[in-house]
Amino acid sequence: MTRSELIAGLAEDNPHLTVADVERIVAAFFDEMTTALARGERVELRGFGAFTVKRRNARAGRNPRTGETVEVAQKSVPFFKAGKELRERINKPMSTPMVKKSGGVKS
Repeated sequence: MTRSELIAGLAEDNPHLTVADVERIVAAFFDEMTTALARGERVELRGFGAFTVKRRNARAGRNPRTGETVEVAQKSVPFFKAGKELRERINKPMSTPMVKKSGGVKS
């Protein structure tokens, strides 16, 4: 799902809101999450999961093309841990088999 698909779905489910209003709401939501993570805070959405920032130490890496050793600087990376409810919902057995666009059944 893309950001525009999310906005379209939310606008469809909430006809009292304009698409522009939904766009502002979604933008504000993601901006607040990003700002909190940039401050090193944890963002928890009960039933969905938690976003945190993990620090990766500097290390010696390898350029896969040349094999040359390169220094990789310390960095921070976002990390997501799914909540129990989300894990349970995505692991429910499907009632119908997944079908490829060509019409064949996925194995």
